[in-house]
Amino acid sequence: MKPRLLDLFCGAGGAAVGYDRAGFEVVGVDFKPQPHYPFEFHQADALEYCALHGAEYDVIHASPPCQAYSRLAYKRPELRAYPALIIPIRQALRATKQTYVIENVQEAPLESPFILCGYTLGLRVYRHRAFESNVLILTPSHRPHRERIKQPGQGHNMALYVKDMTKMVTVAGHTFSLPVGRAAMGIDWMNRAEIAQAIPPAYTEYIGRQLMAAIIPFKGIT
Repeated sequence: MKPRLLDLFCGAGGAAVGYDRAGFEVVGVDFKPQPHYPFEFHQADALEYCALHGAEYDVIHASPPCQAYSRLAYKRPELRAYPALIIPIRQALRATKQTYVIENVQEAPLESPFILCGYTLGLRVYRHRAFESNVLILTPSHRPHRERIKQPGQGHNMALYVKDMTKMVTVAGHTFSLPVGRAAMGIDWMNRAEIAQAIPPAYTEYIGRQLMAAIIPFKGIT
């Protein structure tokens, strides 16, 4: 019997696939249709769904919109119009009394966050993301980034090369080619717009294996 994980603000399922690989049965919720989501999906308001059904799950992961917290929000006022949902979702998660994880950008107001980097986990992408959890998660030592050089002809903040030009990496943005984005993120089922908003499955697989070890002794899951 697999432990059940609720994936709130699920998008196209970057986090979901990582948790699936770690051994969870995953159910996604998003207010937009997600035709590429690879598991059971419910189109609904995440906060409302959490209040109604969150306690039915063993773990809840939430990736609320990051635009209002991003560095770009200081330069682009339209991004500040996005909802700032960290505090409301934290309150909703704690009300369920279940194990939870919140994911967002580094600037988000998470409590005692830990940071994961794709390059540290062996991916061709940096994409630093912050996580908050009510379970202790051990993190790997951050692998130092070598000097990056922008490839001629590529858009800002996109396809970059490390100094020795042997390992291509991508970061957040919307102008990368689909093959590059898929290879860098370890994602082969999303389109380009979905990849731009996703986190690599390797992040949640790493977290999920620790969550699995933490919850199995207490929940009697075999």
